[in-house]
Amino acid sequence: MSRTAPDMTLKMAREVLGVSSASTPAEVRKAFRAAAKRAHPDQGGDEGAFRQVMDAYQRLQDPLGDRFVQAPVRARPTPDPDLEISPKLALEGGDVDHRMPDGQFIRITPPPGLRSGDKVQAAGHELSVYIRAHDGVLVRGDDVWMTAKVAPGLLKKGGRITVDTPLGRRSIWIDRKAAERGLVRVEGEGLPARGRREAGHLFVRLAANPGLADSAALSLLRRFAAAWAA
Repeated sequence: MSRTAPDMTLKMAREVLGVSSASTPAEVRKAFRAAAKRAHPDQGGDEGAFRQVMDAYQRLQDPLGDRFVQAPVRARPTPDPDLEISPKLALEGGDVDHRMPDGQFIRITPPPGLRSGDKVQAAGHELSVYIRAHDGVLVRGDDVWMTAKVAPGLLKKGGRITVDTPLGRRSIWIDRKAAERGLVRVEGEGLPARGRREAGHLFVRLAANPGLADSAALSLLRRFAAAWAA
């Protein structure tokens, strides 16, 4: 049985991916891709091993929790050949300036819906797309993940929250089941469909913030319930 991300130490995560504390972000990504390919069930691996690889990468890379660790950057003779884009650019498409290995800067216009690992052609080069985490937003496969700070009472009773997502502000209803597990899925708000890939979803982790008060509607509902029971 594989360890989940919260139980996995940095040492374990590095051992799973075969990297060290001195590995650069690009080297960690390369090791992750190779390990994920080997462990993927469609490639002869098994689900447990694949989940362990995903958890290891999350442990090293995930900026959404307090565990975020950024691998140190050391000087490289040439820039990383990957085309790094933000989650927002992956969702909507747009322009990005990219430095080629020869030092030349070119402007690339990726289409919406690119996934990490997709290839794009630019200036005679084939670039591998990597969607980097940005402003607390992380892309996993087709899905977009983020964290929202909510009032503690919402994690017990549920309610409605307003969240600023890469696609704009969204009003999300949290039912009691989602509140209890601290995670809500918003259908179809992940990466858009592209080729054979279906549209992804938005996953919002719910984190209690004691400094936030319950919404006026929820507070009113509780006062009503208390008065009714009196």
